[in-house]
Amino acid sequence: MSITLSVLDLVPVRAGQTSAEAVAASLSLVETAERLGYRRYWFAEHHNMPAVASTAPPVLIAAAAARTSRIRVGSGGVMLPNHSPLVVAEQFAALEAIAPGRIDLGIGRAPGSDPVITQLLRMSGTTSDVERFPDHIGDILALTSPDGAAIRLTSGTTYEVRATPAAQNAPEVWLLGSSDYSAQLAASLGLPYVFANHFSGAGLDRAMQLYRDQYRPSEAHPTPRSFVTANIVAAPTAEEAEARALPQLRMMVRLRTNQPLTPLETVEDAQSAGPLAPMADEIMAAARATWFVGTGDDVAAGLEDLAARAGVDEVMVSPIAGAFASEQKDAAAGRTQSLTLLAEALESRAGAVPAAAAPALAG
Repeated sequence: MSITLSVLDLVPVRAGQTSAEAVAASLSLVETAERLGYRRYWFAEHHNMPAVASTAPPVLIAAAAARTSRIRVGSGGVMLPNHSPLVVAEQFAALEAIAPGRIDLGIGRAPGSDPVITQLLRMSGTTSDVERFPDHIGDILALTSPDGAAIRLTSGTTYEVRATPAAQNAPEVWLLGSSDYSAQLAASLGLPYVFANHFSGAGLDRAMQLYRDQYRPSEAHPTPRSFVTANIVAAPTAEEAEARALPQLRMMVRLRTNQPLTPLETVEDAQSAGPLAPMADEIMAAARATWFVGTGDDVAAGLEDLAARAGVDEVMVSPIAGAFASEQKDAAAGRTQSLTLLAEALESRAGAVPAAAAPALAG
């Protein structure tokens, strides 16, 4: 392929679908992604949303790791202000023991939910202080390393802490973000960086430039490594792709206008429903402008352009294709189709036209 592909999954839940069926569909999709040659498969962290079942990335990662043998699996990301750094370190050290050399720990700074849920998640106390985010990143890096961390107690003695007693290696830590802050923090810590382009396309060029210009080499990462994310829908025809994009576009309207959230509509329900808000068309048009929707070749061409603009050789796609009412509930026909058509199109394009050399900084 001309670019490397990875997957970001929110485990979408559609109308009439149970959580068990949604998770089963996503675990089937992991197997598809591995078969197609995708590099990594990450689960997002969101809470209390009727259309999203990815509330606990470590649990989903463990299940995905058990069903695969090659693809890297990880979080995109763990929302660190919601959790104790030690708990995160222990969870991902255990995952690294389950699937050695295949675990990615993507970390984000946003809460991933509404203020009420955020407060419930942060009842653990001061460890959830957002302002201490950089310190907590350092804590996790130390705790997951084979050497562990040393804490100096008030008595003057040293107390050793390890996320797991006999680690041989550690999960790979990535910082996620859609702002200058995360780019600059990743650069200062010498960590790989992911720009959340699927969430907000604004600021991509500036964030990537800041990351590269300010990068401080680390022992684990002597050069910058980065990739970007993108929402995609690929189908045999552009018409089908646009139809499958509609349920997610209408969900964006609900989010932007503070309307009650629901499971994702089926394609048929989305097509027959009336307008959601006075500004619905404008909101959907703005979101659609940053997505990659069309045939496999259309989406492949768009992602190649995005990768070239960002200076990376990897794109992590979030397959957001909606479902038709007749489609099996414990499978993801539209999302499977998107990943398959995209991989086939990129392979075909790479075979027909030599891809430009990827920048050395890309990871």
